[in-house]
Amino acid sequence: MACKVLVVCGSPVVASADLLRQLARECDHVVAVDRGLDALLGAGLCCDVYVGDADTVSDTGRALVDTAEAFEVERHDPYKDYTDLALALDSVRRRWPGAEVVATCATGGRPDMALSVLGLLASYADAPVWIEEDEVTARILHQDETWTIEGAEGKTFSIIAIAPETVVSERGLEWELDHSALGLLADTGISNVVRSTATIQVHTGTSVAYLYK
Repeated sequence: MACKVLVVCGSPVVASADLLRQLARECDHVVAVDRGLDALLGAGLCCDVYVGDADTVSDTGRALVDTAEAFEVERHDPYKDYTDLALALDSVRRRWPGAEVVATCATGGRPDMALSVLGLLASYADAPVWIEEDEVTARILHQDETWTIEGAEGKTFSIIAIAPETVVSERGLEWELDHSALGLLADTGISNVVRSTATIQVHTGTSVAYLYK
């Protein structure tokens, strides 16, 4: 049976302790990505697996990584060709094939890193991919994937194409779309409003859809 894995990324803008504890309860496994270990420790949590080069984690977190008693460690040389998140997603694929991924502490900080995070999460096409932060729930939607949103009337919703030739349909929103093409990183799907049970479907391409809490 496929499982759900929480991937706590290394953004300097961390999720609240309450959200981290909620997500940890909802997931089967927890992976800390370098400084993401500090976010977990701050919420009174730990991880099942640590992945990273330990260049941003605190001294306290690094000491735990060095002893490797409380969790498994996949430590990498800082002089590497891939980001820690890329290596963490590879770890998820190896350990739990087909696992659903929930990423948090993922979207703040440097804009170049935030864009890279979106690209990496979009490349994980094994199962649904979610991004959970305190103010927003987002989902990566690949071709033929659908997101049904219930109980969110009045909330702001946006969808952005992150691959060329993306075509989507939207129902239950203030402005609906029917097999409409979205330009790459264009603004067509920005700042919509949920009016009822909403259904978002991507027919071709890849998009990231945001529901603001």
